Amino acid sequence: MAFSWDSLLTWQNVIRLIDIGVVWFLIYEVTILLRGTRAVQLFRGILVIVIVKLISWYVGLSTVSWIMDQVINWGVIAIVVIFQPEIRRGLEHIGRGTVFTRNRRENENEEALINQLDQAIQYMSKRRIGALITIQMETGLEEYIETGIVMDADVSGALLINTFIPNTPLHDGAVIIKNNRIAVAAAYLPLSESNLIPKELGTRHRAAVGISEVTDALTIVISEETGEVSITKDNELLRGMAQEDYLKFMRDQLYSHELENRNPIAEFIEGLFNKGGRHNEK
Repeated sequence: MAFSWDSLLTWQNVIRLIDIGVVWFLIYEVTILLRGTRAVQLFRGILVIVIVKLISWYVGLSTVSWIMDQVINWGVIAIVVIFQPEIRRGLEHIGRGTVFTRNRRENENEEALINQLDQAIQYMSKRRIGALITIQMETGLEEYIETGIVMDADVSGALLINTFIPNTPLHDGAVIIKNNRIAVAAAYLPLSESNLIPKELGTRHRAAVGISEVTDALTIVISEETGEVSITKDNELLRGMAQEDYLKFMRDQLYSHELENRNPIAEFIEGLFNKGGRHNEK
């Protein structure tokens, strides 16, 4: 029997491929939305329940299997209640029309962000104003953003400086930058318990190392005792960075982050819409 491409390229097979692609895309989007939030731990718990259910059914533990059935049956309502903040954020995310435009910022936007950070770092370092600035990368920081005071403002050197001026309401805690905007100030970050952190470093440095232990965030720390500029990333503390050093490091991290995290399916679909828009304009 001769092989024929026509037998594969049928309308039903094309529909099946589109169906699989859409499901994969939705799973990808949900994963991105939930990454770094408390919902990840809850999903792990659900996975454990499902595994226990399958094992009890296979082995023949009828009582355990019945209990797992009840947990699963009522779990749908529980999921809606427990995941309510994540569901709300997801719907807002879709409503803003950012599903197909994530990670489309150009390098000039990153350079503008870095320039504003540099202005603030130079000013505060010379005057020994303590600061803690965390930039969200791939891992979501919603759990920590929820602990801060909402700002939702453009990043500017002046605003960052005013935020960390001593004895002001927002100076204590971390500023978290998300999507090139200051999401919150006075946020609480997890403190590292590592014994490798030098004793002379204070709470800000421990918080910076702590967030780098559980996420891939880039965090800038300015010591109020010495004015020293440090950066933490991927559980690594880089101390005593000169202006040239931290600018190069931030460019490497932010630029490469944008290029490595493009969603190919989102770009393809966005390209179709853009082509259609240009065609209609003609």
